[in-house]
Amino acid sequence: MPIHIVKLCVGADSVEDLALWQKHQVKNLKRRAPVCGTRMWPKRVDEVLAGGSLYWVIKGAVVVRQRIVEVAEVDDEHGLRCGLWLDPKLVRTAPQPRRAFQGWRYLEAADAPADLEGRKGKGGDLPEKLRAELVSIGAW
Repeated sequence: MPIHIVKLCVGADSVEDLALWQKHQVKNLKRRAPVCGTRMWPKRVDEVLAGGSLYWVIKGAVVVRQRIVEVAEVDDEHGLRCGLWLDPKLVRTAPQPRRAFQGWRYLEAADAPADLEGRKGKGGDLPEKLRAELVSIGAW
């Protein structure tokens, strides 16, 4: 059974911001794929690599995920660290409110928000700004 990781997306105000940052990584920094550098290495790597995703928290809610394809060292502006190498495809999820925290946390598959793809009529067709507003007022 896979296990996921949830992490704050610091500096991004939207999924589009995250996408631009990751495109910059690949194109300008010559990365082979998008990567999220972090100080702590997961101890449950085998479970993460068995289909786990990185669920991004943007503006107080999990709103998007990316499949983790590799956990390997990355050399970034903070030096050598753990790199969570990601599939470039961003999959929007049903918003799931999250309080701020440091680092990252494991997320059990049963607790992960559902993907929005193909969920017409269940929020998948709403604009991201409207979904964010619904989350901020506690209506989602």
